[in-house]
Amino acid sequence: MRRRTPDVPYAAGVVLAGGSGTRMGAGMNKAYLPLAGRRLASWSLLTFGQVPEVGVLVLVARPEDAEHLDLVLSSDLPGTQVELVHGGDTRQDSELAALRHLSDRVDDGTIDVILLHDAARPLVRPALVTEVVEAAREHGGAVPGLPAEDLVTGAGTTVSGAPLEGAVRAQTPQGFRAAALVDAYEQAAREGFLGTDTASCMERYSSLPVRWVRGDEHNFKITYPHDLTVAERLLDTSVVRQPW
Repeated sequence: MRRRTPDVPYAAGVVLAGGSGTRMGAGMNKAYLPLAGRRLASWSLLTFGQVPEVGVLVLVARPEDAEHLDLVLSSDLPGTQVELVHGGDTRQDSELAALRHLSDRVDDGTIDVILLHDAARPLVRPALVTEVVEAAREHGGAVPGLPAEDLVTGAGTTVSGAPLEGAVRAQTPQGFRAAALVDAYEQAAREGFLGTDTASCMERYSSLPVRWVRGDEHNFKITYPHDLTVAERLLDTSVVRQPW
């Protein structure tokens, strides 16, 4: 991670690991399931730590996962400075907890961009993180995504054929200028608004433009046991090349 100088602010990388992951059927928080010798949450933190623009790492976790957190920090990330924040009842509450944790450094200009990322997307690559940071600095906000080649209706029916114009499958990390992000989430908390993701909250409470950046097909979300098997194979075959 880059060391800040008085005139050069840095980005903060926030990894959200507060979910239960019941669809995995593992009987534990999926963020701490093993993947190629490390816990799932560790991979994203390691990637963020390899990006020069990122100057602070934050892991948002549940208090009941303290035993798993100790293993992440001592076994998977020895020597890596990670700030821990306890999450809330919802994803948005957890994001807000992280933003409040960082707010003093946002106010004094130390942090200019905040990235929010799902621990369940362990194969995010440094190049995508860098692109999101750069786009957020230039435009105000950035969300990676891939063209949606099929859509699923509320009834579960897949709509095939040509993708709808502008339809995108959003990924994380989603990045935004830090001060505007904190302000938007505080206003959402005051009004009791619960968005579907970070971008939806910003769309409602901020006038900053959001830039779509090309996502990565390997940056998929671990939801079911098969996803973990696919991720393991990608790492074993070096299809996903990590910088360590």
